[in-house]
Amino acid sequence: MDPLLDFNLLITLCSVGFLAGFIDAIAGGGGMLTIPTLLASGLPPHIALGTNKLAATFGSFTASITFYRKKLFNPKFWRLSLLATAIGAIMGTIIVSYLSTSFLDKALPILIVATALYTLVSKTVLNNTSQLPPFDRKMKFKQIFQGFTLGFYDGVAGPGTGAFWTVSSSMLYKVNILICSGLARSTNFISNICSLLTFLYLGQVNLLLGIAMGVFMMLGSWVGAHSAIKFGGKFIRPVFTIIVIALSIKLAYQAW
Repeated sequence: MDPLLDFNLLITLCSVGFLAGFIDAIAGGGGMLTIPTLLASGLPPHIALGTNKLAATFGSFTASITFYRKKLFNPKFWRLSLLATAIGAIMGTIIVSYLSTSFLDKALPILIVATALYTLVSKTVLNNTSQLPPFDRKMKFKQIFQGFTLGFYDGVAGPGTGAFWTVSSSMLYKVNILICSGLARSTNFISNICSLLTFLYLGQVNLLLGIAMGVFMMLGSWVGAHSAIKFGGKFIRPVFTIIVIALSIKLAYQAW
């Protein structure tokens, strides 16, 4: 059945979108839930990736605005991170557009499972300081390297990017988890919007499904961002990752 005409599928995608937006705003990694769901719905891999970027842009924008308004993200201080992320995301998206559908069918489930396992076992370095580190030459290099690398990864695939941002930022900059989350949500929005524009140019986005899922991701992100600021996000990661692994194993079995 055509997914555009399948109302039950639309309800499923919107429900998953809300849950993914909530999770993404708290701990990052909502794409580990939305991409397997879009692939399982029957969308070709390139279309699934492009549609996911459209939906994710709604959620990451909402979360980034929330953290900015709570003064947990300083765009001027992180400007090199934002610029490097944008460049990396565009380059990654252009490269993935040249990969064959059969390759992506086999590679994406493996990548998602590996990312989910990493997220499950990784230990975020906990820091308590809310002061930003000095903006010196070493800081500039860290921002450019981290931004380009994670932006490129988000352009190529994307699942777990937010979680990678949070974990690596805590290790690199020694600031508290809320500052790291604010940076992660904002750079994730930049990579999402740059990647989305590239996918739209290439004609690899299902607009109806992406917008529908995106609206519910936006709602989930609003709830999740406020919950993260108030409670923190560790409680949701183990259960979330187990669910994602189960979905990804199913996709891997179908592909291989």
